[in-house]
Amino acid sequence: MSTPPPTGPLVTRDSLTAQLRELGVRPGGILLAHSSLSALGWVNGGPVTVVRALLDALGAHGTLVVPTQTGDLSDPALWRAPPVPEPWWETVRATMPAYDPLTTPSRGVGVIPETVRTWPGALRSGHPQTSFAAVGPRAAEIVAGHAPDCRLGERSPLATLERLAARVLLLGAGYDACTGFHLAEYRVPAPRVQVGRPGPDGWETVTEVSITSEGFEELGHDFERDRPVVRGTVGAAVARLFPLADAVAYAETWLPVHRPREEEFPHPAL
Repeated sequence: MSTPPPTGPLVTRDSLTAQLRELGVRPGGILLAHSSLSALGWVNGGPVTVVRALLDALGAHGTLVVPTQTGDLSDPALWRAPPVPEPWWETVRATMPAYDPLTTPSRGVGVIPETVRTWPGALRSGHPQTSFAAVGPRAAEIVAGHAPDCRLGERSPLATLERLAARVLLLGAGYDACTGFHLAEYRVPAPRVQVGRPGPDGWETVTEVSITSEGFEELGHDFERDRPVVRGTVGAAVARLFPLADAVAYAETWLPVHRPREEEFPHPAL
């Protein structure tokens, strides 16, 4: 049985670049991109084409940033997709490789961030679970100083991106992928949790702010209703573009009103 031909649209580097510029991506800007390759259509060249188009739209003086999270570097007792048998837990903890910014692959954020991570000249932040990778002249400044006990807070690239007036691009991704909302979690009352992970000297546990994307789609809906968000189409994907600082400020007022009480978030969500 033959495989049916792709339905398209046919997406190229030039068509992506033109649509990103039409959306409002400007040369010299700083862009935090959350993306879905499959949402774009039939991309000639796959994720490499998407990254090239993003860099084309930003120009030589622009900087592209993506999340390169590694949620698998975590306590196997909390794994759900899929779970592992309890008798394995201690062995998994004892033998799990520690995070290496150069070699540890990203997980759960899509193939486009993984392509950026391995791009020539890319730099990556040092947090073992919630790193970011960046390409461009501001990359070193953005990824520097990501504290090991601050996943997505004031000592993470998110706070630097906010200060540098970065914009967020949701490229076929929903608001549940918007990492900027997590920065607001650090600025409102939130529970603390114990987070386990492999460290350079073996298994370690740190105290962290509990983070979860619970309710982020509803938060994004309200944010888009109340604040300026540029919305358009890139390839076959719905794309949204907005200032990171606007999203964080809105979430700081929204979360205390709409989130359940602290004790209803007992476990961290990467």
